[in-house]
Amino acid sequence: MSANPSASTAPDARGQFLRLLADALEQGSLSKLVLARHVGADQSLQRIIAKPLLVKGQPSLSLVYRHQTRDITRNVPVEQVQALVAELLPDSFRNAHLFTTDGEVQLAFSKKGKPMLQRHVAQAPREAAPAAGHDREKKRYLELSRPFLRDLGVTDGQGALIPSMSRKWKQINKFIEVFDHALASAPLAAAQPLRVADFGSGKGYLTFAMHDYLRNSLGREAQVTGVELRQDMVDLCNTAAARLEHPGLVFECGDVRSVVPEAIEVMIALHACDIATDYAIHTGIRCNAAIIMCSPCCHKQVRPQLQSPGLLQPMLQYGLHLGQQAEMLTDSLRALYLEACGYETKVFEFISLEHTNKNKMILAVKRKQPVDATALLQKIAQLKAFYGVSEHCLETLLRADGLIAI
Repeated sequence: MSANPSASTAPDARGQFLRLLADALEQGSLSKLVLARHVGADQSLQRIIAKPLLVKGQPSLSLVYRHQTRDITRNVPVEQVQALVAELLPDSFRNAHLFTTDGEVQLAFSKKGKPMLQRHVAQAPREAAPAAGHDREKKRYLELSRPFLRDLGVTDGQGALIPSMSRKWKQINKFIEVFDHALASAPLAAAQPLRVADFGSGKGYLTFAMHDYLRNSLGREAQVTGVELRQDMVDLCNTAAARLEHPGLVFECGDVRSVVPEAIEVMIALHACDIATDYAIHTGIRCNAAIIMCSPCCHKQVRPQLQSPGLLQPMLQYGLHLGQQAEMLTDSLRALYLEACGYETKVFEFISLEHTNKNKMILAVKRKQPVDATALLQKIAQLKAFYGVSEHCLETLLRADGLIAI
């Protein structure tokens, strides 16, 4: 994008935006349209996200009405889109963001209703807009036809994706994609049976997906255990596993402290709260797991200890920034402890914020050769001293078991 986007505050800024939208629709250059800052009567509605697709050969836009707790999808023929958007701006939405192959256009209304139009012109030609058909080719690691997806309410009786579960479906596929890449680089024999523990398995979406992918897609022997505190969820998942004939898939009631496996090859803990993530990572390291996958949730232990270094005090005096710094420090230390224990570790965005707010993944794959942890432990000590942190749960657990040097 150009560094200096053009801007317009002319009274016809709204009209200009609608004309640009019409041109993009006519030329087939529209990639995405987002309407945000909702001010309408329905307070649960947050935004509308529109993307092109073909419905029975007719050019249309798929409009996802994103509410706080659900999504509603509506397909609208292209010729009706401009009129619909015109009705919504500015009475229902105060921001509109148009993405095309030529660049971006953003329309924003002030509190007094004054429109502002900004254009960001692409520095180089973008790739053509993606194919719009329902049947466009996508890399999927699981098929929607899998029976467990219907049983868990992801698909309907005909095997079609239920619109409100689209974000969960994206998360499931991304999770399996990340796991598949990790498995390819892990020091595990191709024929080796795998033992997997999924802590905080909930309704079992990812647990079933992992088991199905290993046994049905890869043809590997696998024992997958979902661990969940809520007995009703455990009963629900065990009943589904038995009904769907998923041998080697079981669910146990407990948590990462009460269920202690003797040995596992894969440890999963998504959205484990606060130090539960540390207990999960410790379990994976102690069991010599080849793959550890964590998506941390809240970060409470380090923040009260955090002392703002002098240079950073003006920045960290704001609570939001302090919380973000505590989160970054907590997860950086976790990644470094994993490195010190012989893992190649990555910290990355698991799935776009468009689909979930809990989107950070810590992925650790056991190295084939051990590493000298001395330098890493020195870096950890320096980081802790810089921020005044005296205790980190994962370090305490690892030291107690002699997994890192005292």
